[in-house]
Amino acid sequence: MLSAYLEVIRMRFLMMLAYRVNYYSGILIYALNIGSYYFVYKAIYGEQAIIGGLTLGQMTTYVAISWMGRAFYFNNLDREIASEIRDGSVAIQFIRPYNYVFVKMMQGLGEGVFRLILFTTPGMIFIWLLLPIQFPTDPSLWVIYFVMLFLSFLINTQLNIITGLFAFFLENNEGLMRMKRVAVDLFSGLIIPISFFPGWSKSVLEWLPFQAITYLPSAVFTGKITGTAIFQNLGVQVLWFLVLIIPIYVLWVKSKTRLFVQGG
Repeated sequence: MLSAYLEVIRMRFLMMLAYRVNYYSGILIYALNIGSYYFVYKAIYGEQAIIGGLTLGQMTTYVAISWMGRAFYFNNLDREIASEIRDGSVAIQFIRPYNYVFVKMMQGLGEGVFRLILFTTPGMIFIWLLLPIQFPTDPSLWVIYFVMLFLSFLINTQLNIITGLFAFFLENNEGLMRMKRVAVDLFSGLIIPISFFPGWSKSVLEWLPFQAITYLPSAVFTGKITGTAIFQNLGVQVLWFLVLIIPIYVLWVKSKTRLFVQGG
């Protein structure tokens, strides 16, 4: 069975490879986004050395690594699942000898590996040539960051699967998917670091899974989070991964009694 799931990863990677030109152009688009944020934050900092616990150099690195990290963990599994539910093709998944949800996660991983190799890595090198990015010199910090980035992928994918499975209960979950995407980008710290939020909202966001997607790994990479706090925040990511398994399991079990096909 493991070999079957590995084949799913390979097939999704090859499928993405067929459209690789789109991702080369995406590097330029992401570079423009990162450059825009850099000049905005440079103007915000002005003569101030530190804002929200980050220097301008750390902020530049945070913006770059956050957007390039998004290129790895981002996927459209929610839309894929919702589409398969609406057209009824998901029905065949109930009788196949594998777990549909796990297959979707492996497809997302195949896409993520493709993005990591052909988007994130060359994109980060390209941005490094343009902006004053400060890379950590400790090899162990790189290892921890990639572990946390992988957990970011798992948590984001879980949220996508949960959102997609709601198509079993809603005839059209397009609004829910849009809301989820905005919430992830805003509350994960991608657009604004969590440390920049007001005290009360920061406390609320710390109880939500979104910060585990972008803010925690990026804050570790930039040196905002150091020492034993790194492992504490790594534990937060693991905890959210385990917690999110529960709603996925419940939704999948309940969905088996909710399937109906629109159209014919």
